[in-house]
Amino acid sequence: MSDKDKAKDEPDTKAAEAAEAAEAEATEAKAAESADSDESDDAADSEAAESDAASDDAEAEETDEDESDDAEAEESDEIAASGGDDGAEAGGADEEESGELFGLLAEFDTPGQLIAAAEKVRDAGYTQWDCYSPFPVHGIDPAMGIKRTILPVVVFVIGLCGLGGGLLLQWWTNAFDWPWIVSGKPFFSLPANIPITFEATILASVFASFFGMWALNKLPQHWHPFFKKDSFRRATDDGFFIGIEAADKVFQRGKAQALLEQAGACQVESCFVSRDPQVWAVPRPLMGFVIVSCMAALVPFALIAKARADKSDTPRVHVWSDMDFQPKAKAQTASKLYGDQRASRAPAEGTIARGALKADDHFYRGMQGDQWATSFPAQVEISMDTIEHGRERFGIYCQPCHGAAGEGDGMIQQRTTQLGRNVRGWVQPSNLHQGSIVRQPHGQIFNTISHGIRTMPGYATQLPEGDRWAIVLYLRALQRSQNANLDDVPADARQQIRQ
Repeated sequence: MSDKDKAKDEPDTKAAEAAEAAEAEATEAKAAESADSDESDDAADSEAAESDAASDDAEAEETDEDESDDAEAEESDEIAASGGDDGAEAGGADEEESGELFGLLAEFDTPGQLIAAAEKVRDAGYTQWDCYSPFPVHGIDPAMGIKRTILPVVVFVIGLCGLGGGLLLQWWTNAFDWPWIVSGKPFFSLPANIPITFEATILASVFASFFGMWALNKLPQHWHPFFKKDSFRRATDDGFFIGIEAADKVFQRGKAQALLEQAGACQVESCFVSRDPQVWAVPRPLMGFVIVSCMAALVPFALIAKARADKSDTPRVHVWSDMDFQPKAKAQTASKLYGDQRASRAPAEGTIARGALKADDHFYRGMQGDQWATSFPAQVEISMDTIEHGRERFGIYCQPCHGAAGEGDGMIQQRTTQLGRNVRGWVQPSNLHQGSIVRQPHGQIFNTISHGIRTMPGYATQLPEGDRWAIVLYLRALQRSQNANLDDVPADARQQIRQ
């Protein structure tokens, strides 16, 4: 037999020996069992009795465990019905320990679901709740039961207050507190005060609409607990939410959560808020910044009050100098540029401005030699065009005092008469048809228009010489119309006057 055959036979031999040893052990075990069988019968009877009693006790324990499991299940169901978040008992306990319940926040997928859910919440009688969406949802107002806003009424009332305040301010300043006569105009006139009244009305209305909207919507609410939820960030993107506050008088956590889930909410979260004063306390750095800012804001007002109460020899501070301090020579001031230290320079001796010689005394001064001129200068064309031009100038510069007919009853004089009191420094304008004025030479009237007389100012700076002579020509025509005789009427029209 070869070595390979021997190697193959060795495992078979070992297996046979192991089988014989196992049979021998089994035979010995049976003999031992038969020998002890008599002794075990008595013990078995006692053990059977004990096992029956133990089984009865076990059944009783199992019954107790089932009852306790049922109680725990019922308790867990109650906790879930009372609004546990996602059934996470540990998480809910942590949140409840951190503060009291503020409300429930439910998320919806579409605007249609939001409107349907809002109608159910409205019908359930809730009043302290709101909807949140990334864009205005048409139909959400009636779904929430929102009434028409009173903001237009508020804006109208505040606008009327602005209107009345603007009128009152102008009347107080112009007609009561500091009346100022300006060319005999009334102290208070409605048309003149309409622009400021309009602006005051608009200003008050704008403030009412802006701040009224914030107040009626109870904004801003940066502290709102709903806004701190991570899921609420979708309210600015694609999320639609309904939040019901626990402060609502009909709020019950379980019922509210069931209502929102039945309305189609894909998620309902409980929101808690801490009432710990330390949590709500303003950080010290922020409070310090606010205090410093408020104190700094009072500085300009303090400086203004000081400037109004004190006197100073130095000029005021110009933040924007504009053209106030540019290098220039002002009239009647000193200047180091010239030897006499005067900024205003006298005309050079023996010189005259180009075109300002005015050597014609008749035209420029109304003089013929040493006498007032009794005729019109050659430069003045005696025509209807000149008379019409003089009438226009007369209506602008002379009529307010002397009147359209030149009788001294212009609108300024009429206003003075209406006041019923003597106005300081006022002298009634002359009647231009009285004999002393009618007999004056043309040159004397020209001189009066140029340099004025008594309280009447001169108009040489406003009217060039040609316009002044045109006024004189029109005045002569006006006087002629009021003092004409029959010879002044054309022959073909005299018969009509006689009739």
